[in-house]
Amino acid sequence: MRADQIMSREVIIVSPETSITDAASLMLSHHISGLPVVDKSGKLAGIVSEGDFLRRSELGTQTKRGFLRALIAGPGKEAEEFTRQTGRKIIDIMTPEPITVTEDTLLEEVVRLMEKHDIKRLPVVRNDRLIGLVTRSDLLRTLAGIVYPSAGSCEDANIRDKIIHEIKNATWSPVSLKIMVHDGIAHIQGIITDERSRQATIVAAENVPGVKQVHDHLCWVDPISGLSVLSPEDEATQEKTA
Repeated sequence: MRADQIMSREVIIVSPETSITDAASLMLSHHISGLPVVDKSGKLAGIVSEGDFLRRSELGTQTKRGFLRALIAGPGKEAEEFTRQTGRKIIDIMTPEPITVTEDTLLEEVVRLMEKHDIKRLPVVRNDRLIGLVTRSDLLRTLAGIVYPSAGSCEDANIRDKIIHEIKNATWSPVSLKIMVHDGIAHIQGIITDERSRQATIVAAENVPGVKQVHDHLCWVDPISGLSVLSPEDEATQEKTA
């Protein structure tokens, strides 16, 4: 399998000028642990993850060195850490020039890179522009069978593209929408904040010619409390396997 067969195409992003508090709120509200950083020209500028928020002056968790350790670290290292721990914008804490893959990168290489660099997500780029994101969760879903282990036919790919076209520009479109199709059976993943969006999404997929069945993996999230609930289908599956 290739990266483009399991990657998330609808990716939540921030800019280098986004405030750290806004980025943290985005991550919490969408239940994600990292965000690609895209500049004004549309090019990938960096990536930010939960770990970048740990050493912060607001939390009192900044690195504290004695005189000798500070002397060994040197002024450059001290200056870098000061910026990361007290800066107000994403550009101050992000990892620039992140490790990336292309859409045709094999999953074997994706896993190798994740293991080697101890990272949870890999931006998928085309000509330095972000087109998707592969996460460890995507790999787990593949293993669990939510995403089928074969590439699927050209017909399946066409059905998937048509479903995405029908849904992605709608006002009720799920966040982080991901569609996988195998033998005409569609699996829909994403985040919704209104239950009515669930049925609209399912209906839109069912209306696409060639779709035989639709499986609902949409997660409902309360935008105020952050409470999340699995789809009825996934809840039933969990109860059966518990």
